[in-house]
Amino acid sequence: MSAAAWHAAVAVLILLLCSRLAAARVQLSHGGALATRRRDNVPATACALTAVPFGYPCEEHQDGMTWLLSSPEESLAYILTDRGFDVWIANTRGTRWSSRHVSLDSSSRDYWDWSWDDLVVKDMPNMVDYVCTHTGQKPHFVGHSMGTLVALAALSEGRLADKMKSAALLSPVAYLAHMTTPIGILLAKTFVGEIISILGVAEFNPISSAVTNLMRELCRHPQTKCYDLVRDLTGMNYCLNNSAVDVLLQYEPQPTSTKTMVHLAQTFRDGVVSKFDYVWPKVNMEKYGQPDPPSYNMSNIPASFPLFLSYGGRDELADPADVGLLLRDLLGHDRRKMTVQYLEQFAHLDFVLGTCAKDYVYNDVISFINRFN
Repeated sequence: MSAAAWHAAVAVLILLLCSRLAAARVQLSHGGALATRRRDNVPATACALTAVPFGYPCEEHQDGMTWLLSSPEESLAYILTDRGFDVWIANTRGTRWSSRHVSLDSSSRDYWDWSWDDLVVKDMPNMVDYVCTHTGQKPHFVGHSMGTLVALAALSEGRLADKMKSAALLSPVAYLAHMTTPIGILLAKTFVGEIISILGVAEFNPISSAVTNLMRELCRHPQTKCYDLVRDLTGMNYCLNNSAVDVLLQYEPQPTSTKTMVHLAQTFRDGVVSKFDYVWPKVNMEKYGQPDPPSYNMSNIPASFPLFLSYGGRDELADPADVGLLLRDLLGHDRRKMTVQYLEQFAHLDFVLGTCAKDYVYNDVISFINRFN
């Protein structure tokens, strides 16, 4: 069997929950023989806007975008596809392309009544099962930012380790206590998510008047600058050029639930990784059977499960000190099954949109995946 034929039998699930896009599938490489089910008369979808113009067959189950915004030579999704992998790009609920529901309307509060706990318990397991069902095999997982948080939390609770071959975690997020982004810190310390929730806003839409007005006030704070929001939120990226930022801002940021924003703020303020805190002990008792929300114990991740972690010294969201706390939890992990990469000059977006990510990160990710086929 040729190398290309071997890799064609290997599925890779890419999850990017930080940017909150939906889900798509890029199937094989240029001129692949597999038929696609793209509908030519459906405009403005991820496949139509990104993969198809480059000649890549692309089958849409929902939509995905951020992993496809770079050129085929620089995007991990395209690079994996060109190596013969079957690439599935997944994401979470609530974005412009994934606002449908079997019974709820996206304008209702019930539709937005979820936090990233629900992604751990429901969404990610269903995504993995979906890929397993359609490919007949266990996928490798690649995640960035909050995608890594969901994967780590799921693995710590005994979920998915028996359904995935490995996990490559870029800018791994678990602890957030040392986050240094001024805007993020101010959002968390001023309880912005809680305030918006009290005001009855269940959807945290960055372009809505409620959120933009609050951001305008926050940007007047002396500790924030807001001249360069990408820089101020993610750190001084090493190889993220202006054109990549321009493309990113055409699609980002996407909506999420206010409850998720509150949950992330709790993670920062409390210094621990735990389930959503309903604040009232009685409500926590009803939800969890105890007055405080239970913690996610990262040391419970199966020691034999293959992990690849890559983090940057300039990352202001996945701060090296917080990654250090995660690595401390993983001290008991089988050293033969864990690879750790530290890139001193990298910040948060370098890992998904950086022009040099292929040379510094992706080649190592592919080597890692090949080790555990």
